[in-house]
Amino acid sequence: MAQTAPQQWMVYTKKADFRHIADRFGIDPVLARILTNRGIVGDEAIDRYLNGTLKDLYDPALLKGTDRAAEILLQKIREGKRIRVVGDYDIDGVCSTYILVSALSMLGADVDHRIPHRIKDGYGINEAIIDEALADGIDTVITCDNGISAFAQVEKAKASGMTVIVTDHHEVPKEGDREIIPPADVVIDPKISDSGYPFLEICGAVVAWKLIAVLFRNAGRPDSDWMKYLDFAAIATVGDVMPLIDENRIIVKYGLPAVERTENPGLHALIEKTGAGQHTLTSYAIGFVVGPAINAGGRLESADIAEELFLSRDPFTIEELSKRLVELNDERKDMTEQETVRASEIVETQYENDKVLVVYLPGCHESLAGIIAGRLREKYQKPSIVLTDGETSVKGSGRSIENYHMFAKLTEVKDLLLKYGGHPMAAGLSIDRENVDEFRRRLNENSGLREEDLTAKIWIDVPMPIGYVSEKLIGELEMLEPFGQANDKPIFAEAGLGIRSCRVLGKNRNVVKMTLVEPDGHAMEAVVFTDGDCFEEERGGRTTVDIVYYPEINEYNGRKSLQAVVRRYRFR
Repeated sequence: MAQTAPQQWMVYTKKADFRHIADRFGIDPVLARILTNRGIVGDEAIDRYLNGTLKDLYDPALLKGTDRAAEILLQKIREGKRIRVVGDYDIDGVCSTYILVSALSMLGADVDHRIPHRIKDGYGINEAIIDEALADGIDTVITCDNGISAFAQVEKAKASGMTVIVTDHHEVPKEGDREIIPPADVVIDPKISDSGYPFLEICGAVVAWKLIAVLFRNAGRPDSDWMKYLDFAAIATVGDVMPLIDENRIIVKYGLPAVERTENPGLHALIEKTGAGQHTLTSYAIGFVVGPAINAGGRLESADIAEELFLSRDPFTIEELSKRLVELNDERKDMTEQETVRASEIVETQYENDKVLVVYLPGCHESLAGIIAGRLREKYQKPSIVLTDGETSVKGSGRSIENYHMFAKLTEVKDLLLKYGGHPMAAGLSIDRENVDEFRRRLNENSGLREEDLTAKIWIDVPMPIGYVSEKLIGELEMLEPFGQANDKPIFAEAGLGIRSCRVLGKNRNVVKMTLVEPDGHAMEAVVFTDGDCFEEERGGRTTVDIVYYPEINEYNGRKSLQAVVRRYRFR
């Protein structure tokens, strides 16, 4: 656990009648306070959060365009027209493509798919993909997880006589206040101003899933037929880092058990190959174990590896493709680790005083730039842009901090850029090599950042003595799962704990076990996952510590004990 960036520990101070909430819903006041911190207020919202079921999902027909798209697709199926699904190379695009191709095949459609290559094609449908479709005799193109920005490409397809259905979840391009919607036969996107959908933050795979639900209903199929894709909707929701609130929370809460018992042999094989199947599947396992393996094909080779894995029913093919994805992900992890170390060395030797980090890594695979930028941002609490060599120019990916609107700042230097896009917290760009130094200089010259902006704020849910922790409380905290974006795992804090004992464990000496003691003598075991030797050097023999932690039950040799997993610490 790196503590490189300066930290400021902050406690949420939102007010509510925590005792009333606790009594009303039969929960501990600590949970009532956490719910308030997350903005879950009012009986209806709290009940939906704690007790929402699949019956509480929004009606798919509320999403404008689904009924018309279903009507068109059923007609194309009856006429035997060729349909092509054009997806995206990330986890959301792969899952969206699978849902559409599999479901349309179930209805007897003549359907195939095309996923753009990350480097050769770039993001989304392009003119070459349209030309391919025309040459292949494709009648209808359905985009998923892309297309809302493809006005010219859709216009070309329509001019060539094709039917086009766009399904996407990204922001709608605008000129002033006017939405620029591609001229497709149907455009389905919850972010279109008149989409009619109650919740805007669904991923591309959930948009595809909602379309399939309406399609199946209109075809007279039972709801169980479209609900069978809940597993892929949940994987994409976690993998695409969508906020786990409202409908997304229900999708993932019920989708995780669906993933565990998935009927898809390719997904089952991948879960086993990654080792994620050894324990109860969590959103963490999807986000950091299974998801990266799905993404690895699109990052380093081709997203078709994952797509074919999920569509295949041949045991030999499934074995080979699942094995290949795990190998690619292992390769990706090694490359990422090496390049992150290189990037950190560059920062600390050349740009330590910069408030905006712009790190050029010649030879680094361009698909890793975003991951490395995220790690630099986390380590140094500074906006970070990592640049790599593209085929014709330098390409970059950036990750930002709370007080730095990255897209707006790139707009200020757009005269230096060949292309750019993004939002406040992340962006992508391309730039000529000779402009990189000037790009770095101008971003830093006009950063607008103060020293306090570069201090990591650690938000504590409840200052809670370790003596308050019980098995019952830990069990109740599990009601808040699944954890993820916008529904963080709660963290607690206590100051002035005595360190009764401390030892470094593990083959790599990366686990620290302590016994911590409160002033009244109450003790609890604690664990820190960090460089043990650096921890002890920093401790310097001191015996008092403040901690930010999460409680859990540790089971070892059939014995259960309470344990604090320490996220942050500071010695006294």
